[in-house]
Amino acid sequence: MNDAQHIETLEFETDEGLGSKARIGLIVLQTDQTVEHELSGLLRGEGVALYHARIPNDTEVTPETLRRMEQDLPAVAGLLPENFVFDAIGYGCTSGATMIGEERVAQILREVHPAAKTSNPLSACKAALAALGLQRIALITPYAPEVTSEMQDNLQAAGIEINAVATFDQSDDFVVARITSAAIREAILTIGARDDCDAVFVSCTSLRALPVIAEAEAQLGKPVLSSNQVLGWHLARLAGLTADRPDAGQLFKTQLVTHS
Repeated sequence: MNDAQHIETLEFETDEGLGSKARIGLIVLQTDQTVEHELSGLLRGEGVALYHARIPNDTEVTPETLRRMEQDLPAVAGLLPENFVFDAIGYGCTSGATMIGEERVAQILREVHPAAKTSNPLSACKAALAALGLQRIALITPYAPEVTSEMQDNLQAAGIEINAVATFDQSDDFVVARITSAAIREAILTIGARDDCDAVFVSCTSLRALPVIAEAEAQLGKPVLSSNQVLGWHLARLAGLTADRPDAGQLFKTQLVTHS
């Protein structure tokens, strides 16, 4: 007798699956060791699903290697399945968004996922500063000066006053991910102490800044932002999520500024 005759067909029912409240996509750099870990905590919640795809990139961070990611971005965005029906999708690279261009990144993501709202850490930083009502910041990066300068110019062109800039001056993304949170905290406290800075922005999704944000804010008495924090906040708000994350700083107490 054929064994298949003894295989029972089971009845089942379906529901909305994971992400009944929000489905969020994230494009992660191949060399990034931090952003998935930090965003999974920021976006965790009942009915919220986070899905990742990795984009090829060079370990050496230069304007040229960052711009090179543009050619792979459409295919990688396509690895996030269209039938998941994403509410929001983020490209997780601050310096890459600077070099490729925020609008170009958004255009590519929308071409693949026309119904999804889009973000990247640079755009998210601008949205976060608007939500907090701040314009004067100190900028901390891990990048070489030529990458840092382009980011500074981009933020200033958006009307953000940058009165202090400091960098760890590392072009190796593997090294950047190994910079300790304690070293990042000390950098925040040092550069953020200036009276002409109302907030500090720590750029780069590889930097482990999130664990020290609340502590640094308490010591400085002013908001501290990081690439992963602002991206997580912006994606959450774009997807209609309003929850606070007490350990993630003042930003998560705010909502998006909408323009009529």
